[in-house]
Amino acid sequence: MRFAAIVLLALTACQQEDTDPYVERVPLEEAQQFAGEPLPSPSVEGAVWAEVEEGTRLLYGIPGSTPMLALACEPLPGDGPNRLVFTRLVKADAKSKALMALVGNFHVARIPVDATFNGRAWVWQGSVDPANGNLEALTGPRDVELTIPGAGSLVLNASPVPGDFVEDCRSPSETDAAAEADVPPAIERGS
Repeated sequence: MRFAAIVLLALTACQQEDTDPYVERVPLEEAQQFAGEPLPSPSVEGAVWAEVEEGTRLLYGIPGSTPMLALACEPLPGDGPNRLVFTRLVKADAKSKALMALVGNFHVARIPVDATFNGRAWVWQGSVDPANGNLEALTGPRDVELTIPGAGSLVLNASPVPGDFVEDCRSPSETDAAAEADVPPAIERGS
C-alpha cells in the first residue's frame, strides 16, 4: 500500500505541463480595479424641479447650483414610443453599470443605468419606457428617494411636476390627436 502511494505521488509530480496559453502574472495591486469612494447624499433643502425645454426636459436641484438630476422625454427613432431618460449628474466610474432605485409613493422602480460620458465627465444615465407602472413612484404626492450604489441617495422633494412630466411623456401622441380632434375642419383646411 505504501509503495502504491509513493508511485502515485511520483506520477502526479511528473505530469505534463498544461497546454493552456500562459497567463502573464502581474502584481495584485495592478490587476484589481476598485470602484471609486462612495459619494455622500446631498442636501436637498430648497431643491425644486424646473422645466428647461418645454415638455422634453426637467432639471432637479437647488436654484443657482449645479443640477443633481435631469429627466428627459425622448422619442425613439421612427414612430416608436417615447422613453424616459434619467441622468444623475454626479461622477461615475468609467464604464460602470448599476441599478437605480426610485422608492416612493408606495412604488419601487428599478432602472438599469450606465456610466455615460457626457462630453465633460462620466455620469449615470439610464432610460425606461414611461408606461412602466412602477414610475408611479414619481407621480404621487410624497418625497421619492433615488439611489444608485456608490452615488449616494438623492431625495426628490414632493412635487406634482415630475408626475405631470411622466404622464405627458407616456402618451404625447394621444394628446396631439385629441388636440387635433378639437380643431374644426374648416380651420384645419385653411378655409
